[in-house]
Amino acid sequence: MSTDLYRMNNNPLYMQKAIDHTLVHIAKNEGGPFGACIVKNDLIITINHNTVLKEGDATCHAEINAIRAASALLNTHDLSQCEIYSTTEPCPMCFSAIHWANINKIIYGTSIQDVQALGFKELCISNLKLKQLAHSNITIVANYMQTECQVLLDQWRLKSNGITY
Repeated sequence: MSTDLYRMNNNPLYMQKAIDHTLVHIAKNEGGPFGACIVKNDLIITINHNTVLKEGDATCHAEINAIRAASALLNTHDLSQCEIYSTTEPCPMCFSAIHWANINKIIYGTSIQDVQALGFKELCISNLKLKQLAHSNITIVANYMQTECQVLLDQWRLKSNGITY
């Protein structure tokens, strides 16, 4: 299947839900400009955002929070048949958690390089490289609704006045 056809199977509603949710929480200073939505069989399981600042826990990335919530709601660690919409390319920690949770597909908007430009201490290892190194079967759709996801980074830049972590 071509990449363009595969992109057409993604639902912009799920990414928009992650964006809208995260915009609300950027204003609350709970964490960085990152959101995630986990979907199974065209049903939203959970929508989460980064809560690193709120929780004082460096592991509270949007994707990790979403995996924790989805696992609790579905009463299983196995999230196969799920896909995750992430407003930014998952970091190596989040990619690993997605892999271990057996999530089938990652759809992301902005890139690791985009958030590095804001001062975030991201490890510059792409999801494609991690997939290759891990021999993972995860499908990756990059730059999905990138312009819309960039709004989160722009809002963060305006609000943060140079705060990085």
